[in-house]
Amino acid sequence: MIIYPLPINETERLSALGSYNISGDGQERDFDDLTQLAAEICQTPVALVTIVGDDTQWFKSNFGTDITQTPREVAFCSHAIAGNSDIMVVNDARKDSRFAENPLVTGHPDIVFYAGVPLINPEGYALGTLCVIDHQEKGLSESQISALKILAKQAQHQLELRRKVSELERVNIALSESNLFIEKFAQRVAHDIKNPLASIILSAESLRKKFDTQGDEKAVRLIQIALRSARNLVTYVDNMLDYSKAPSTLLERQETLDFRFLLENLIPMLNVPQDFQIIMPERMNIRTSKIAMEQIMLNLLSNAIRYNDKDKPQIEVSCCLENDQYVLSVADNGRGISAEDIKNIFREGFTAQENDRFNRKGNGFGLDAVSSLVGKMQGSIKVDSILKQGTTISISLPA
Repeated sequence: MIIYPLPINETERLSALGSYNISGDGQERDFDDLTQLAAEICQTPVALVTIVGDDTQWFKSNFGTDITQTPREVAFCSHAIAGNSDIMVVNDARKDSRFAENPLVTGHPDIVFYAGVPLINPEGYALGTLCVIDHQEKGLSESQISALKILAKQAQHQLELRRKVSELERVNIALSESNLFIEKFAQRVAHDIKNPLASIILSAESLRKKFDTQGDEKAVRLIQIALRSARNLVTYVDNMLDYSKAPSTLLERQETLDFRFLLENLIPMLNVPQDFQIIMPERMNIRTSKIAMEQIMLNLLSNAIRYNDKDKPQIEVSCCLENDQYVLSVADNGRGISAEDIKNIFREGFTAQENDRFNRKGNGFGLDAVSSLVGKMQGSIKVDSILKQGTTISISLPA
């Protein structure tokens, strides 16, 4: 038996297959009418809708057989999806060098005839086949082949409909519950940050009282800074948790903020190396959602810190009013972003190839979440960057 071929775009094909969420065991009744009709038209005892995974072929509908899957290495459909033809016909597998020693031919289920039409999705990837099988040598007429191709298109339409429904369900969940990034973040910090913070605050309070009694003003001042940062973080966590439970608060809970004061409270939450220079904006009041603004600025400042490779790293934050729009920007003199990467920077999960300045591989810039928040606030976001010189991210929000 010849080793099965792989499509030239196999990695991309498997990635596309994953978006349908149909891999694995489990019959799909939506396809049963199609396989029954295919068997009737082609006059074969068996008809299948198959999905070809990484190492397994699953049958989503198996008219005429109780088999539900086979190893990919013996699957006829592995050859069908790897070819350039819109149908693969094997009149007698016993006489075909590719299949003569195949255990599906020499043993159960005694495949002799096979005809399979690849299920090609709109992106051009073959996900599986609609195929018919017989236990004796035979051929198909032109009308039978034409009908089999039409049925294969209907099977693919069913797959596309399922993918669209799944996408709509995900969008509806995101709209009804909250921005996915913030929801996950809020759930995680509830246990991982808020409870330990309470212990930190209690310990710091005890230390403050001790050093205050001893008259150590420097120690008391440092502890006061730590306490203020910890309490700010608790407030931030509480706001995030409130938002995850009631996303409507993003637009409903508007308040007038001192933008610089907001930054001064956020910066202690970040791991800012001592050599960083952060240029703050002049004091200016803006009316917006504090929850969203904290999330946005934490993300932008964190990225500006992590991806700065200069000996004298600098970040400049600005805020001004232009034509009834608040224009906020975070500019750094860091690594910069290539023109190609800028096209994808707001895509979910997009991250830099190289490690950050702390030698950590990130899980993504998080700009997809920032872009989503800005969009919900009826604003816009843009990125200007030059490789090895720096990046400026600007946000415009209605005043």
